[in-house]
Amino acid sequence: MNAITLILIYLIAVNLISFTAMGVDKSKARKRSWRIPESTLFVLALIGGSIGSVAGMHLFRHKTRHWYFLYGMPAILIIQILIVVILATSPIEFMIM
Repeated sequence: MNAITLILIYLIAVNLISFTAMGVDKSKARKRSWRIPESTLFVLALIGGSIGSVAGMHLFRHKTRHWYFLYGMPAILIIQILIVVILATSPIEFMIM
C-alpha cells in the first residue's frame, strides 16, 4: 500500500467518525443524556474530519445555532482545502518513502 492510499483511508475513517459523532451527539442531546464534548468535535474536524463534521452538522441539524460551529467548522474545512492546494501547486516535490 502506498502513502497516498493510506492517507485516503485515514481521511475517510476520520470523516466517518466525525459524521457519526455529530449524529450520536444529536441523539444524546434529544435524550438529555451524556454528550460528546464540543472540544472533541472540533479536534475531530482539525485532524482531518472537517467534511464529515460539516455534513453531520447540516444533515442532523446539530450545533447550527452556535456561531463558533456555524463559522468554525467551515473555516477549518476551507483552511484544510487551501493547505492541500498550496502543497499540490508548490514547486517543491514531496518524496514519499
